[in-house]
Amino acid sequence: MSATHNTFAVTGLTCGHCVGAVTDELRALPGVSEVDIDLVAGGVSTVTVTTSAPLTEEQVTAALDEAGNYHLANI
Repeated sequence: MSATHNTFAVTGLTCGHCVGAVTDELRALPGVSEVDIDLVAGGVSTVTVTTSAPLTEEQVTAALDEAGNYHLANI
């Protein structure tokens, strides 16, 4: 089974604590093996998730909601 890389633009991240909260919630999703976040404090951060299967926007949105006030960017 090959890994799938899913990249999402996310708003609301401002610090390392935010990165940790989002990382923890995304890692809890089924099949997720790695989460990498390029933090742009107060802007649009790039979140790359490595999984064994593609993630849906609904799964990511739910994880972001659980982590705090973070949202997929409308780019």
